This record gives sequence, structure tokens and C-alpha cells, in this order.
Amino acid sequence: MCEKADGRRGGEMARTIGIGIQAFDDIRKNDYFYIDKTHFIKEWWESGDSVTLITRPRRFGKTLAMSMTEQFFSVEYAGRGDLFEGLLIWEENKYRELQGTYPVISLSFANVKEADYKTANYRIRQLLMKVYEKNAFLCKGDKLSEAEKRYFERMASDMSEEDVSLALYQLSDFLYRYYGKKVIILLDEYDTPMQEAYIDGYWEKLVDFTRSLFNSSFKTNPWLERAIMTGITRVSKESVFSDLNNLEVVTTTSDKYAACFGFTEQEVFDAMDEAGRTQKQQVKEWYDGFTFGEIRDIYNPWSILNYLEKGKFDTYWANTSGNNLVGRLIREGKRGVKQSFELLLRGEHLHTPINEQIVYNQLNGNAKAIWSLLLASGYLKVVSHQEYDEIPEEKAPEYELEITNREVRIMFRNMVSDWFAEAEDDYNDFIRALLKGDVESMNVYINQVALATFSIFDTGRKPSEKKQPELFYHGFVLGLMVELRGKYLITSNQESGYGRYDVVLEPLCGDYDAVILEFKVFDPKREKTMEDTVQSALMQISEKKYETVLLQKGIPREKIKKYGFAFEGKQVLIKNG
Repeated sequence: MCEKADGRRGGEMARTIGIGIQAFDDIRKNDYFYIDKTHFIKEWWESGDSVTLITRPRRFGKTLAMSMTEQFFSVEYAGRGDLFEGLLIWEENKYRELQGTYPVISLSFANVKEADYKTANYRIRQLLMKVYEKNAFLCKGDKLSEAEKRYFERMASDMSEEDVSLALYQLSDFLYRYYGKKVIILLDEYDTPMQEAYIDGYWEKLVDFTRSLFNSSFKTNPWLERAIMTGITRVSKESVFSDLNNLEVVTTTSDKYAACFGFTEQEVFDAMDEAGRTQKQQVKEWYDGFTFGEIRDIYNPWSILNYLEKGKFDTYWANTSGNNLVGRLIREGKRGVKQSFELLLRGEHLHTPINEQIVYNQLNGNAKAIWSLLLASGYLKVVSHQEYDEIPEEKAPEYELEITNREVRIMFRNMVSDWFAEAEDDYNDFIRALLKGDVESMNVYINQVALATFSIFDTGRKPSEKKQPELFYHGFVLGLMVELRGKYLITSNQESGYGRYDVVLEPLCGDYDAVILEFKVFDPKREKTMEDTVQSALMQISEKKYETVLLQKGIPREKIKKYGFAFEGKQVLIKNG
């Protein structure tokens, strides 16, 4: 859907905002709104890198950049200098002469999102067959032998699994013979199938399948001039790129191409002036915050374009697909992951080493891998980081991370609320009962909530009955933080008195009582009944003097409520003390 934005440019109507248009020629021939990123072509070409992997969050212009690059270099677009007239790349004669002079192989894995290996394998083969179909003209003339023509026809119509590894290698050879020039290969969203493979449990199979394709296409290919791959993550070298020693990797922490994806603040403000939008500070709060290399104040282009068109604030980027893996990793994460996420939701910073080589089989248990994925995906931003020369040799640099912007913060809050969607009414009733101190109602509703939501925090590894309440508890705390924001500061597992309390709700205004919650799992070796367990929890609150932190902040003792929670399986008993 495209509409004219309000405003004027040089006395003319502002350009049309084209939402979701990823074909460069469509944008140019229709004079849709476009921020000139053609300097990427020059930077990349002059880098001299053989194979380049560029990672950026989704909806950050990767596909448009690949379309632009294809249409600049491809012989299919020879004589189409009109697409680049008036843009930065057209200012130098040597680049004008370069336009339309190379055979280009371009494909995208963006839509390979299959639930099983067999279907994913078939979808990739389909894409490769279409590339062969597109170049069917190679079978005409005498550049290919009769045997090669028969091979080509089979690859275009009935490519086998065994054929895949050499598909781009052989096509590069054929194109080289036809044009007398080496090929440029562009592969967009290379890691989409891999994320789906991890989620659906066929990671190892797909990695084996794609590793041989990448090796023959990008390393042992004598007819390759240059190549670009784009994706969201840098999948570990050991997984897919073990044979590629010619790979230049450009991640979100790299300085290379830092201003080529996403919009800079000046670009956003100029666009707002053109469109007649004036809410620059609000736009900054909502959509700024991305950092690439040393360049800060990078804005999310998808959200900016939607805002320019519609003129209202919304979670445009956060509402697009691609959040499932992130939500699952936090929901099913261990205690440390959820506690760190509590910090982030409170607006605090997280200090952690990161590893930009994403190892998918480590995501279930490795907090560093999870935060690295969230950083690569754009949900967290770098505030500061250590350099190797600043720390002892045996240590890894720490990064200071926070939630990227308001849009992402709202997305996370909605994500946590969704965890309790199946028990929404009971959950809301529980919170109301908690604030009123109605213990009887709290018991009724918390049991309904636990019954409905225990399973969603299950990692699938059959946690013990002792472990299950812990998984639920940390998700429950995050839920309280979301639902009671603005009323309470909620902290968990913090020192107070002589120990660490489970949960403290500190009121942000004098109208509310403070609340201390202590959770315990029924242990038949030590306790006869759940009543004993809950009394043990209340005793711990008293003996460890958990109220100390609240008293020190001037909250009167009579304004502090204390609750013990006892768990046995999915049954919960609450008592006050």
C-alpha cells in the first residue's frame, strides 16, 4: 500500500512512501521514497574482499541492497544507468562504466521456513532449479557440449539432493564460458532455513546439506569474481563455514558498511521534514538506538517508513514475523537468563561477554549465546564495550547492553503478557487479590494460572517436579514486572538482611503496600504437608529479615505484606504472615 505523505520537497509534493517494496528498479522507476545507499556498492567493490557475509537485523534493507547490487552489476541490466542517475554511485565515470558488465547469480533463502528437513531440502532445490531455468539461454549455441546441455536440463527440472552441492559451481562455469567473465553470486537471508531448522529439530542435517553447497560455491569456485551473503546472524564457522578461509564477516559490531543499512539520524530527520512530520524526539525514543560499529543513532527503516506513511507511533518492526525464537529462548531460559532479562526490563544495563559466532546447539543452556543472538537480531544495543588491551589476557571483553528502544521494550512486555494469555482472567484476578491482600482469592487464582501455564515454561527436557516451579516462578516474576509497571519496582533474588529474598514488590507511591514473596517446593523428606512448606517459607522471610531493604527505604513495617508460596507439582498453597 502506498500513499502520499504530507509535506513538500523543494516546492513539490513529497515522494510516495512504498511499504515493503524490495526491488530497486521498482523504487527508482516509480520515484518512491528512497534514501541513497549506493555508496555501499563502491565501498564493497573497493574492499576487494572475495566473499563477504553481512549480518543485520531483519527489515534493515538487506534485500533492497542485494537488489540494488544485482541491478548495478548484472549484464541483464546493461544500459540501465537510468536507475542510478542522480545517485552517489553515478558520480564517478569508472563506476558508470562498470554498470551492467558482470554475470550475476542471485537467490534468496528468505522464504525457506519449513518444519522438516525433507521439505526444506526440496525448497532449496526448487530455488536452485529456478536459477537454472532463468539461465536456460546457455543451452543455445555451442558453448556447452551435448552432455552438458543434458546436465543443465536435468538441473533445471529434476535436481537431486546429490546435485545441490555443485549447482552454483557448475552454473558459474557455464556463465563464465558464455560471457568470458567471472560471476558475482548474491545470496540473501542465508541463515533463515538454519533458524527454522534449529526451532524444528533438524539443525545437523541442514548444516551438512548447506556446508557442501557453500564450500563449492564460495571457496573452490575458480569462476567466482565476488560474492555477498546476508543474514541476521553469523552462524559459527565450525557449523557451516569451516572450509571458507576467504570469508570477510561484517557484523553489527563491525565498522565496515556501518552506515549502509538502516537510516542515520540525519537521514531520518531530513525524511521527516520532507513528509511534514515534526515529532523528532518521539521518533528518536521509539525507533532510534541501533548501533553498527562505532556509528550510533541508527534508526529502524521499516518502522520509520511506516511512521512516515501513517503518521502515528506503533510497534511496526516488532510486529513483523521473526520473534518466535527470541520469545522461546527467554521463556524457557534458565534462572540466570530470566534474572538478566528482569534487569533489562527495569531499564538497567546487562554486562556480559558475547560471541558473534552463533552456535545454535548452545542456545538452550548458554546465556552468552542468547544475549549474542538478541544483539545480532536488534533487540539489544551496545552501550559500551571493553577492548582486549583493557583487560587481563585470560578474560573476554564485556559488552554493556540494554533494550534497543521503546518499540522493542513494548514488544518484550507484550511477549511476557502472552505467556499468561491462556489464563489471562485468572492471572489478572490474582494480581488484584494480591494488591488487596485477599489470600483466599489468591489461592484460587494462582492454582488456575499454574495449571494453565506450567507447560509453556517447560524446556522439553522433562524437568523434575522440583525444577518445574522454578521455571514457572521466574516467568511469573517477569509477568508481575509487566503487569505492575508504574505501580511497583519488582526485584528478585537480591540480598537483604541475612539472605536473598525471592521477590520484593516495592511501591512507587505511598498508596500501595510493599510485598515480599517466598517460594518453596514441598519436600516429603523434610515436611509432612504443604502447610509445613508454606510455614517454612514465612519463617525464612522472618529469620532472614528480608524486610530490611524496605525498612531502610522508609516503608513502615505495617505496610509490608509477607506471603509464603508452597508448590507440589502444579498445586500451590499461599499463606500470609
